[in-house]
Amino acid sequence: MNDSEAIALALEEAKSAALRGEVPVGAVLLGSEGGLLAQDGNRILELKDPTAHAEIQVMRTAARNLGNERLIGTTLFVSLEPCAMCAGAIAMARVSRLVFAACDPKGGAVLHGPRFFEQPTCHHRPQVVQTELHAVEAGEILREFFRARRS
Repeated sequence: MNDSEAIALALEEAKSAALRGEVPVGAVLLGSEGGLLAQDGNRILELKDPTAHAEIQVMRTAARNLGNERLIGTTLFVSLEPCAMCAGAIAMARVSRLVFAACDPKGGAVLHGPRFFEQPTCHHRPQVVQTELHAVEAGEILREFFRARRS
């Protein structure tokens, strides 16, 4: 699976999350050879778990299936810039590459806020790619979700 296909799949997971009433964020984790290890969306409300962000869900699934908490050589694709909690988990899991579509100036922690991977206390820094590919679509999915909530 290539980057474009993986981000598109993460957006499908975001749409599925919205249909469940969750904030529409989706994630996909690929192995070093490009094989799909996990895909999911936010499940915070469903699981009554404040840590059930899409990124955490796919890393948990992949780690369990691989029998290893280290996800070395993997690429994580996310529809939205990860928050500080997810950035910390990405570093702890040793994800090699992070690709996300939409920036999150309010809650993001990669290019915004604490810029987690730039901190001296961060022991692992994945290659970070903020792709313009599907960024507009990812932002629109979020805007539409919150627009519907306000009306």
